[in-house]
Amino acid sequence: MKRDPQRPEECPEPPPRPLLSSCSSSSSPSGQAEGAGLTAPVWIFGYGSLVWRPGFEFTSRKVGFIRGYSRRFWQGDTFHRGSEKMPGRVVTLLEDCGACTWGVAYEVRGEQVAASLQYLNVREAVLGGYDTKFVEFYPQEKDAEEPILALVYIATPQNPSYLGPASEEEIAAQIIVSSGCAGHNIEYLLRLADFMRYFCPQAEDKHLFSIEEALTSILPCLYYTEESLEETASVPQKSKG
Repeated sequence: MKRDPQRPEECPEPPPRPLLSSCSSSSSPSGQAEGAGLTAPVWIFGYGSLVWRPGFEFTSRKVGFIRGYSRRFWQGDTFHRGSEKMPGRVVTLLEDCGACTWGVAYEVRGEQVAASLQYLNVREAVLGGYDTKFVEFYPQEKDAEEPILALVYIATPQNPSYLGPASEEEIAAQIIVSSGCAGHNIEYLLRLADFMRYFCPQAEDKHLFSIEEALTSILPCLYYTEESLEETASVPQKSKG
């Protein structure tokens, strides 16, 4: 199922009492987000693989968005979705005052705080090259009165794994040949696209879906329609015994 290219990207108006300005955030030094100085509850915003595989215990989760950032496949990955010889492409955030990025915020409390932040410090900061910031998160729920201050991991151009911009076709070609400890880079792209498609149907991410379209044009056999999946399910499976 492809997105309607004519559907505009929707970023709802923020509540009247923001905690920070629309395009501002407060930084936290890399490697120091381990629970020190943070009181429960803590909210952690994920916009990449964290939306489907947080990897830590949490109390609740909310789908929503942050303002002032665009999601881009500009970060290299030599561990999770790539290797030193063939780096993968994963997402980071680019400051963009006119944009918003959708994802999932996780609430952690009590012992979950230190455990989750220690885990993410290794996964995102040490292995991924990301720094931490605090941003305003706006839940998808219509009855949300004001934004939530959330921790987010962002890879900047200063980190050694940063790859920067490239065409959608070049990014898709790099994703196709990359694989790491967490799985193939293709899975990362398609899972992120599926999250946006099914959990944020009112929003658009032209960068993400353009790369998905470029990938499926190179490898059309990877793109299954609902009809083909139904046909596959109806075929009797042979026993391996």
